[in-house]
Amino acid sequence: MIKNIVFDFGDVFINLDKSGAMNHALNLFKMESFDSDIISINESYEIGAISSKSFIDFYTHRFPWTNNTIILEAWNLILKDFPLHRLEFIKALKKRQAYKLILLSNTNALHIGHVKQHVPFYEDFKSCFDAFYLSHEIKMRKPTFEIFNFVLEDNHMNAHETLFIDDTLENITSAKQLGFKTWHIDETTEDVSDLFQIKKDLF
Repeated sequence: MIKNIVFDFGDVFINLDKSGAMNHALNLFKMESFDSDIISINESYEIGAISSKSFIDFYTHRFPWTNNTIILEAWNLILKDFPLHRLEFIKALKKRQAYKLILLSNTNALHIGHVKQHVPFYEDFKSCFDAFYLSHEIKMRKPTFEIFNFVLEDNHMNAHETLFIDDTLENITSAKQLGFKTWHIDETTEDVSDLFQIKKDLF
């Protein structure tokens, strides 16, 4: 029996353009793929190990034809719209008081700052959750077992009674190994608001 639902944020509630943002960045940096230094700095920033200033400075020094504004615009290009019906879905789910609701997102200070600026109902959305975990604030990121165990322990939950919803397979795989029920949502064909139709076998 499901007692808890843990939601990802990107491509579950807010739409992302991962491929578009990636292509834009590769063109901007004149690269064919990200090297290990870029992957490492992005992951460090995502767990709050470096400041936003240090993060942007890395890029402007590495790619001197850019500047702070260009990097910030490129970084935030991934963030798209937040459909209102998904807010209504989570608000209705909170009102039912049938499940503990948790958000668990790999994200960073610049992205959340952008969301707060452009999604007027962000605080209303956040208030729907019993716990709201952003990787840069808790210094951990998916798909490590560490972050999933932290969420379970911090909320006194059992993995077998918890549904985890995410669009990234490696995150789903880690959660499954710990005993979570999972929904590997396909953002191109599925919508979180259809949870109880698509995953009715779990409820």
